[in-house]
Amino acid sequence: MNGEANLPFIPETITVHLGAPSSGAPNVTVPFQDYIKNVASSEIYPTWSENALRANILAQISFALNRVYTEYYRSRGYDFDITNSPSIDQSYINGRDIFDNISRITDEIFTDYLRRPGSVEPLFALYCNGTTVTCDGLSQWGSEALGRAGRTPYEILTEYYGDDLTIVRDAPIAGPAESYPGVPLRLGSSGNDVRSIQVKLNRIRQNYPAIPKITLENGIFGRETENAVREFQRIFSLTQDGIVGRATWYRIGQIYAGVKSLSDLASEGIPIEDVTLIFPRELSIGDRGVGVTELQYLLSFISDFSPYVPKIAVDGIFGEKTREAVKDFQTYYGFDSDGVVSVPVWEKIVSVYRGLLSSVPGDYFNSLDVYFGAPLTIGDRGIYVQRVQDIINYLANFYPSIPKVSVDGIYGPATASAVRAFQRLRGISESGLVGATTYGDLAREYERLMEQSRVGAE
Repeated sequence: MNGEANLPFIPETITVHLGAPSSGAPNVTVPFQDYIKNVASSEIYPTWSENALRANILAQISFALNRVYTEYYRSRGYDFDITNSPSIDQSYINGRDIFDNISRITDEIFTDYLRRPGSVEPLFALYCNGTTVTCDGLSQWGSEALGRAGRTPYEILTEYYGDDLTIVRDAPIAGPAESYPGVPLRLGSSGNDVRSIQVKLNRIRQNYPAIPKITLENGIFGRETENAVREFQRIFSLTQDGIVGRATWYRIGQIYAGVKSLSDLASEGIPIEDVTLIFPRELSIGDRGVGVTELQYLLSFISDFSPYVPKIAVDGIFGEKTREAVKDFQTYYGFDSDGVVSVPVWEKIVSVYRGLLSSVPGDYFNSLDVYFGAPLTIGDRGIYVQRVQDIINYLANFYPSIPKVSVDGIYGPATASAVRAFQRLRGISESGLVGATTYGDLAREYERLMEQSRVGAE
């Protein structure tokens, strides 16, 4: 359920530190658009050709967005997005006058930025004046010469950054938000934030092979993910609790950005598939699918014990009855009753469900009808895994395409493969993990076949 700002957006504001990173200088928070106008007025000359001005301003926008997107400073514990030190960032002179033509151009293009094809992060568009200081990026005075020669802004930029360059147009504007999801991620958590951590840890392990591989980057925080987090924490001297709190979240982000050189012209880049959302950010009326089924199952279970939530059908369709059940739940637990399942609402629903599971009598708890509350995936262990393995082996007696597995309580690749075989038979998404939908189908088919065998024996 959790989500993060996976694709770059133009921030409404940017926080600038008026000095070197570790200095005691103050911060100022200004509109992003005004920040770029200030930087451009400080870094380049308004008398330059329009094409050169546009090329330079696009580079300055991309540079700043790269700092924001990679959380270059915030991942290091600072409370700002960028400094005004021109030796490491861009020159920003607080309170300076802005040139009219630079203001006009910035107003036209401040929602555009540069990136490499197939990557999502804004290009770290390094630049220098090209006379007293040279670098591997854009030469400011060189760009002016090209502009005077009639080169377009794109041609100027590709002269310095290479032909594999894309200009993203009209990126969305969004309010400031840190990437940390707000709640620690731990065993049983699920969502896009979990998948983001899995992707990053798997890339980091290429440089730190002691970190165990996470077999499935599926957004489910199982034992494999917990073990990978613990080893990461050991290597980087963090508390080894296997939980991704704020400190671990930002340290993972910092190391990931470092090993991929995201703040570098030689960046590997972040491929689009690595930030593709696999969980909905929220659920609301009209939605369909596995996420809705999980929600309905949990609310239906809660309704058996709590009169404030009405009983609803588990059909995977977020209709009016599901919306009313969500609103009743929200009202009881102090949320705004808008009928929309946001991340905090989802977390509370899961928490209440698990609390009820821990309080119900043992004979009810062991019923096949009761889902265990968090999806099972590779690396999980325990009685719930063993229960699934028992069911799979029984079904395998009737369905040759389902392979039998060892009943060892360990959710390994063989168990995942058998689960996928069952999902294929039932027309369920072949994720290889056991959530409420898959478990419900497993349990119902098991009980149907058991009843069929009993009647046949009579």
